[in-house]
Amino acid sequence: MRCDAPRILLAHHLKTLRLPTFLREHEKLARLCSAEGVDHLEYLSRLTELEMIERTGRMIERRIKLAKFPAVKSLDSFDFKAIPSLNKMQVLDLARCEYIDRRENIIALGPSGTGKTHIALGLGLAACQKGLSVGFITASALVHELMEARDEKTLLRLQKKLAGYKLLIIDELGFVPLSKTGAELLFEVFSQRYECGSTMVTSNLPFDEWTETFGSDRLTGALLDRLTHHVNILEMNGESYRLNQSKLSCPDCLPGNFRYRLKNYFRFRRSRTANWPW
Repeated sequence: MRCDAPRILLAHHLKTLRLPTFLREHEKLARLCSAEGVDHLEYLSRLTELEMIERTGRMIERRIKLAKFPAVKSLDSFDFKAIPSLNKMQVLDLARCEYIDRRENIIALGPSGTGKTHIALGLGLAACQKGLSVGFITASALVHELMEARDEKTLLRLQKKLAGYKLLIIDELGFVPLSKTGAELLFEVFSQRYECGSTMVTSNLPFDEWTETFGSDRLTGALLDRLTHHVNILEMNGESYRLNQSKLSCPDCLPGNFRYRLKNYFRFRRSRTANWPW
């Protein structure tokens, strides 16, 4: 019993200090270092490194959970060849997250299905891996939360939370027109984050059509002025990334007549979006 006292006391101290890796690995690593003739400083260095690695992993997992990504996707799984208009080197440079230190924004523009959300998720994951706070939400869901918070008199608390993210990703801006109140509340989010944090927006609309979403030339102009002051624009024109993946995995699943209509649809959309004013 007396021989076990130091071990029990050490375990208690390690739990108190919240060093779970130390607690789990110290005896096994001590035996290994003893067999290798490693001194106590090298032993402590290895044990500390194990603790740091696991602590970093847990921190990243917490960041990802708090970001509320709809799915966890990395840039490694994105097929850049499918969207030749997208500058791969620009995206990989953004994945270093230096733009967040400079409080710059990102806008990804292009038709539906070209992988804008995937790129946003990949950049969000990269930021989490750097230990940065990230929030992910669709534009319509954000407006709904803002209006609900206003009605429940918790708007200031929500605005403070949104302003605190190092990177806030707002997906699918332009899919649904906003009410006057919703547009003003969303504008306030962009205004409060201006030069205080990085914001990424994905949209299927070119800039000159954003007025259709916000319903006001004045409000749209003021929003774009703030959002594009320090901005990295990702141009993502091309055929539907998701649909191409479906065709590659199961080309015979599309009936001949439907394939013909689909081909004409893509030809029409390419002609329509070729001259988008980015």
